[in-house]
Amino acid sequence: MILHNKSYTITVIFVFLLLIISCKKDTENTLTIPILTTKNIVSVTAESAITGGTVINDGGSLITQRGVCWNTSPNATINNNKAFDGSTGSGNFTTNISGLSGNTTYYIRAYATNSIGTGYGNEISFTTLIPCGTPVTDADGNTYSSVKIGNQCWMAENLKTLPAVTGAEVGSQTTPYYYVNGYSGTNVNEARATANFATYGVLYNWAAVMGGEPSSEANPSGVKGICPEGWHVPSNDEWTELLNFLGGETVAGGKLKETGTTHWFSTHPEATNESGFTALPGESRLDHGIFNAPGFYGYWWSATDVSAVQDLAYSLNIGCHGATVYRYDVDKSNGFSVRCVRPC
Repeated sequence: MILHNKSYTITVIFVFLLLIISCKKDTENTLTIPILTTKNIVSVTAESAITGGTVINDGGSLITQRGVCWNTSPNATINNNKAFDGSTGSGNFTTNISGLSGNTTYYIRAYATNSIGTGYGNEISFTTLIPCGTPVTDADGNTYSSVKIGNQCWMAENLKTLPAVTGAEVGSQTTPYYYVNGYSGTNVNEARATANFATYGVLYNWAAVMGGEPSSEANPSGVKGICPEGWHVPSNDEWTELLNFLGGETVAGGKLKETGTTHWFSTHPEATNESGFTALPGESRLDHGIFNAPGFYGYWWSATDVSAVQDLAYSLNIGCHGATVYRYDVDKSNGFSVRCVRPC
C-alpha cells in the first residue's frame, strides 16, 4: 500500500511537470518580435535629426529597449548605428540622432527588442544639410559665403539674384520689382556690371522677395521666396533670434557690421563684425521713387508683414553711427537687401 501510494505520487508529479513544460512551450510559441512603425524625420541639420517610432504590438513580451538605427545604405540594423531613448514598453517614442555627416543620405528604421528578438519599423531616408560655411550658389550662378551664428546659418553676403531690373521711379506693393542702387535702366547685364551690384547686391520690393508666398511669423519661416534652394527668407522672429544671440538690439549692430570705412561712411569701436555677418550699407530704393546713396544705412527685409491691408512689412535697419539695430514696419514698395538663412 505504501509502495502504491509512492508510485502514484511520483506519477502525478511527473504529469504535472509535463503540463508545465507543455504550457511553457505553448506560451513561447505565441510570443513574437515587436511590431512597430518609424516616425517621420524632423529638425534635420548638417549633423543631427529627430525621429522615433511607435510600438504597435510588443509581441507578448516586455520591450527591453527601443530606439532607431541608421546607415548610409538601406536596411539598417542595430549592428549599424543606433540610438535609444532610455525607455521601455509599447507606445510612441522620440529619439535624437547626432554625429551625422553633412550633405549625406541616411536610411533609418525604428527598432524594439523583447525576449524573442528585435523588430524593425518601416524605412525612411533623408539627407542632412550642407554644413554651414560651404559656399552657396543661387539661381543666377552667383556664389556666396555663409556663417554659423548661434543655431542659424546665414548668408554672409547680400543676395544678388536678378531676374529683371528697373529704375527707382518704378514701384509697386504687389508686383515684383528688382533694383540695383544707382542704375536707372532695364538691362540686366548692364546692372550686373555696376560696382554697386558687385558690392551690395540687389534691392528688392517685398513682392519680389516673397515670390508669391504668404507672410510668415514662424521660426523658421518656411518662405523660400527669392532665396536659393535649401534657404529661406527670415521671419521677423528669426531676426529676433539672431539679435538676441548677439546680446540684444542695442549692441547687435556692431557685431553684425563690417569694420572700417571702406563701405561705411563712418564707424565706431562697436563695429567688430565678430559674428561674421558682414553687414554693408547698401541703402534702399524709397517708396517715393529714389535711391539713397550707399554708405550710411543697410536695410533688410523679413518674411513677416504687419498688415496685408496696410501694405506694410517688417524690416531691419543698421546705421553707420552706433551699434543699435532698428526694427521698422515699412511700405512693401521699398527696395531693400535680402539675407537668406537656414538651420545649421
